[in-house]
Amino acid sequence: MNELLRFWQHLPEHINPYIVQWGSFRIGWYGLMYVVAFALAYALALYRIKREDFPYTKELVEDYLVWAALGLIAGARLGYVVFYNPAYYLAHPWEIILPVRFDGGIRFVGISGMSYHGGLAGTIVASYFFLRRRKLGFWKFSEFIIPVIPLGYTFGRLGNFINGELYGRPTDLPWGMYFPGAPGSGLRHPSQLYEAFFEGLVLFALLWSVRKRSRFDGFLLGIYIIGYATARFFIEFVREPDPQLGTVLGPLSMGQLLSISMLAAGAAVLVFRRRHVRRERDSNH
Repeated sequence: MNELLRFWQHLPEHINPYIVQWGSFRIGWYGLMYVVAFALAYALALYRIKREDFPYTKELVEDYLVWAALGLIAGARLGYVVFYNPAYYLAHPWEIILPVRFDGGIRFVGISGMSYHGGLAGTIVASYFFLRRRKLGFWKFSEFIIPVIPLGYTFGRLGNFINGELYGRPTDLPWGMYFPGAPGSGLRHPSQLYEAFFEGLVLFALLWSVRKRSRFDGFLLGIYIIGYATARFFIEFVREPDPQLGTVLGPLSMGQLLSISMLAAGAAVLVFRRRHVRRERDSNH
């Protein structure tokens, strides 16, 4: 038992985050996790088209996922720049989109720093314009696509775990882990795995189980936003804050402030859509 526990605690020290590496050029597992996430979303969306009553096609889903991926990446990157490190990127604006640094010559460093909240906003904006262009209802489509999202998100957090980033705060609990990139030498919460479980697997199970019992178009979107925001808010208490920010309002981190805003937005979606559906129903009587 002690050997198994020791293996678990030291697991991050034995994980190579790169699939291949040539000098400073690297291809990491994190990028592959994004591919797996979108592949899962695609497979689940096709399953819903075949087994459930939705007027969408395979080609539509494929086109949508391209738009969603672009919106996700752009929003996640800009969200990180604006919310988490604006001062640095004001001084180094080229690093927002270029994977190189010019201090001491040209060095390939990749693009690091993504914000989930920014990614969600970017995906919603991209979805709105895509659906408007196709003359499809935003709220109806959200009922179709939302239940397939969280399972893919699980792999994004597993990518963070493989990278040894977004680790938790120090702990003396036995399931804590040693992360090589973390300051100090003690155990830390594997907060990436907490997020993969609660924001990914648990939220997926919830949405998938109620997908056929949605009360109105937009219901599942509101539940998803509230569910993610609630899980993220509490997990942030054991997740190490970004070093350049620390906590920003008393004990609260930037992730928690954004999650509070997200929680309010999810509640607003439910209230707005419920009232809208009621007005429509009353006007038809």
